[in-house]
Amino acid sequence: MSESEMRTMLANWPKSAQMAAADMMKKYGLPQEVTATMLKWRNNGPWKYTMISNYETPHRFPAPHPDVMTQAIDYRVPAAMFDDLAAYDGSVTADRTQGHLAARCDKEAANFLAINLANDVVTRRKSVSLARAYYARAISTFKKTGRMDPYMQQLQFTPPRSANDPDIPARM
Repeated sequence: MSESEMRTMLANWPKSAQMAAADMMKKYGLPQEVTATMLKWRNNGPWKYTMISNYETPHRFPAPHPDVMTQAIDYRVPAAMFDDLAAYDGSVTADRTQGHLAARCDKEAANFLAINLANDVVTRRKSVSLARAYYARAISTFKKTGRMDPYMQQLQFTPPRSANDPDIPARM
């Protein structure tokens, strides 16, 4: 699909998705996969994938906004940490079998922030409540001053090359 055809398709998408798509195309070029409802980049920057959907998911943390862009890295979340991760932020998800940790928001900076704090929760550097407070403070400061916390600029850790966990067969 050409860039002009893509822009025509995106014209009917929600503004938040259009803005996310424009930002990602400016930074990473045209997506490798395009459907009527989704754009997807693979191995773009630090991300295993970036996916933008034409469907907005309302999210109220830390303030109301639409979630339209999912970005994932390779990451192994121990099974014992899934509850803490879910309590930290419902838009941060882990796929144990594929070994992915993903954040869904409308801005890449917010996804960097979410993933960095998720790593802090999983590695027990921050409690769930401290991670949520840090997230809210960083977003508030950015909205008021335009200053980005380092957690919003890039990953603060190096993800593994592969983190899948195929589990073990059950005894039958």
